Amino acid sequence: MFVETLTLGALAENCYIVADETSRAAVVFDPGDEADRILAALRARNLQLKLIANTHGDVDHVMAVGPLKRLTGVPFAIHPADVPLIRRAHVQYVQWFGTLAEPVPDPDLELADGQELEVDGLKFTVLHTPGHTQGSVCFYFPDAGVLIAGDTLFQGGVGRTDRPVGNWRQLIESIRDKLLVLPDETVVYPGHGPPTTIGREKAFNPFLRELSSD
Repeated sequence: MFVETLTLGALAENCYIVADETSRAAVVFDPGDEADRILAALRARNLQLKLIANTHGDVDHVMAVGPLKRLTGVPFAIHPADVPLIRRAHVQYVQWFGTLAEPVPDPDLELADGQELEVDGLKFTVLHTPGHTQGSVCFYFPDAGVLIAGDTLFQGGVGRTDRPVGNWRQLIESIRDKLLVLPDETVVYPGHGPPTTIGREKAFNPFLRELSSD
């Protein structure tokens, strides 16, 4: 298994292509923008896209979902609690950037906590981690020791919770109960910024200090 990072769009969002080296099957996580760059990366590695999966429904993470799905026909998966976000994402995109955008389609697959998925050799588990949004999830690949974390956990930071869809206590509980229990060596690929590990964030993330007293 390998992971390729594409940093896309005006908000520098991390999209991840995760692929099985034997089957060449790939899953694209959080295609935020620039569908042409994602498709070019897939072609360059001779990968077959099998699934589009999103950690959450914020506009900077979803605006290439529509074009990718239209051009490849693959299914799209997201937690149902974030469907209201994706339904208005194209309107928000116009408001923010002044550019028309293709609407995000409703999901073909609704994700749930503990759900185990397998895509041609890629095996991963859905971890529901509400707090940044109500439908936020992370994707954990136990065999590879990899976590696709979206905007739940960053290197030295955590997701914002100052919007109606956010909740600080919920976010901290999600991180404590679902993420910090993973092995310290687990590599965390966040929605923005560089990768990190669970062990590093346990030791140095200033936003998680309150967990030591829980």
